[in-house]
Amino acid sequence: MTTIELDMIQTAGIGALALIVGMVLTRKISFLQKYCIPSPVSGGVIFSLLTLALYAWCHIEVAFDGTLKDVFMLAFFTSVGFQSDLKVIKKGGKPLLIMLALLVIVIAMQNLMPMGITRLMGVDPLIGMAAGSISMTGGHGTAGGFASVLEGMGLHGAGTVGMAAATFGLIAGSMLGGPLAEKIIRTKLTHEQMQPQDDEIDPAMAGIESDEASPTGRAKRISTNEQEFQQYAKASYCILLVMGGGTLLSWLFGKTGITFPTYFGALILAAIARNTLGFISYKEDGKWEKAEKLLDMERIVSVGNICLSMFLGMAMISLKLWELQSLALPLVVILFSQVVMMAFFAYTVAFPLLGRDYDAAVLCAGMCGFGLGATPNAMANMSAVCYKYRYTVKPFLIVPIIGAMFADLINTGIITLFLNIL
Repeated sequence: MTTIELDMIQTAGIGALALIVGMVLTRKISFLQKYCIPSPVSGGVIFSLLTLALYAWCHIEVAFDGTLKDVFMLAFFTSVGFQSDLKVIKKGGKPLLIMLALLVIVIAMQNLMPMGITRLMGVDPLIGMAAGSISMTGGHGTAGGFASVLEGMGLHGAGTVGMAAATFGLIAGSMLGGPLAEKIIRTKLTHEQMQPQDDEIDPAMAGIESDEASPTGRAKRISTNEQEFQQYAKASYCILLVMGGGTLLSWLFGKTGITFPTYFGALILAAIARNTLGFISYKEDGKWEKAEKLLDMERIVSVGNICLSMFLGMAMISLKLWELQSLALPLVVILFSQVVMMAFFAYTVAFPLLGRDYDAAVLCAGMCGFGLGATPNAMANMSAVCYKYRYTVKPFLIVPIIGAMFADLINTGIITLFLNIL
């Protein structure tokens, strides 16, 4: 086996190429538009298939450098932190609590169902655990973290099984969320429900995605003057400044002995900055203005979305699809059952409980993303839906909070409970 190692710049270049290919495909193929498949996913899958062909037929493995991928992820979640307006979060308190309760149910089902399947098929129940919430809600990080535990309990090759299952979940979560939300919107929502309510509109952000969907909307946002350049530059500097401080905050969090996502410090620091500036005023042209206006949230959101696209494009090209070739029949049955369960649960349980409105439909797309893959997949799913229809604030605040603060903690507790039962 020959290994071709690409450095971080080459990896970023291929990730950008995959993103451009995905954008072209989305414009040309109506299926991708209709079912809200994110451009980084459609383009990235093509490149991951190419690396699979090189691996299978030419015995060449392409190794990608993930350094810049992690930087883009950090920048994106920093922009999400800037969107965390406490006034909006307070209004969305009930959906947040409902999503937490739904998350607990999903994680429990992701472990109970594989246990039943392995018992019916007469195979090691630890295979079910490896393909349960460890690799679904947990993703590659949790799968790697619990590999040694499962190995110690007697599951040989637990790392390979967990990583293969997490790879499958990453793809499935990206492919399921958009189509599911599309079906909900088309079949369960009225025209009135699709219209934004006055109390849910953030003036700095409302309509960005929906405006971009139309030529007239794009035209009113296009500018080539120096002021526009300075606004985007200022937004980028704000993100970089908070990213730097956020790494120090993450280091301090790590001293507690509790494992947090790498982006958690930057997300929290950005949220603190946004809400602190909301209490500060300054005088401009004889009028008092809120200091949060200086952040220029519209540009911060745009820069964050660019970073999200780059992160997801680089993540998709880095998938090792050949790991899926090693899946035995019981594992295949379990993984496809996980996808069916998630779709059924989101459509029949989560959507009604979350309010049967447009926010609920977008949240269901996000639930499929982080329930089968990871939080960035959830954000990409929701962005794809909002790009087609309209932007809405609450889902983009609720999902990162759950993904950053609660998902791993709840998942680890439930996994530990199941492993002790076994």
